Amino acid sequence: MSLRARVHDGDPDAFRELFDEHARSVYNHAFRLTGNWSAAEDVVSLTFLEAWRLRDRVDVGADGGSLRPWLLGIGTNVARNVRRADRRHDGALARLPKAEVVPDFAEDVTTRLDGRKRLALAVTALAALRRAEREVLALCVWSGLDYAEAAEALGVPIGTVRSRLSRARKKLAKLVAAGTSRRSEEHREPMARHGQVAGDREIAVRLALEIDR
Repeated sequence: MSLRARVHDGDPDAFRELFDEHARSVYNHAFRLTGNWSAAEDVVSLTFLEAWRLRDRVDVGADGGSLRPWLLGIGTNVARNVRRADRRHDGALARLPKAEVVPDFAEDVTTRLDGRKRLALAVTALAALRRAEREVLALCVWSGLDYAEAAEALGVPIGTVRSRLSRARKKLAKLVAAGTSRRSEEHREPMARHGQVAGDREIAVRLALEIDR
């Protein structure tokens, strides 16, 4: 019995032979139609599944003729359907809202740690000031309020805010100058009794003076 007749009758061995003989040809054809190796693999699988479904349409009378044209015809239709499905899929994706950029987790952690360090240094600087001066410095420098907003927050005139902020800056500048002078006189800073080196306060003071209004 010919291969055509065996395929027509649904002989599994005949289909294995058909696959071994023509799978590469179908694959190359599918790639030329789709331009995608992965899609071509899908076309091959679907082509032989469709061939099995359409096996009873094989013309047994054309004995001796190759089944390659029949398979490539099925493959052409399958590739057309695959490409149509891909276009619908791409169109659906294009209509979706753009995904938000997710910030890098490691960068976020680093930022948080740096922020905590700067906050600790700022607290050290503020400790060198009187309460009223600390409040106005915190509002105007770190919270970013202008003089009018700070005055409203504290319930004092704008002039008072200006004068307190000015005094705070002058005190911090003196702390920086004192720390610089001390560092020039000593080759090495001794550790303070409570675990704080003099340089810590100087760094903190410089942070407090970063923003000038």
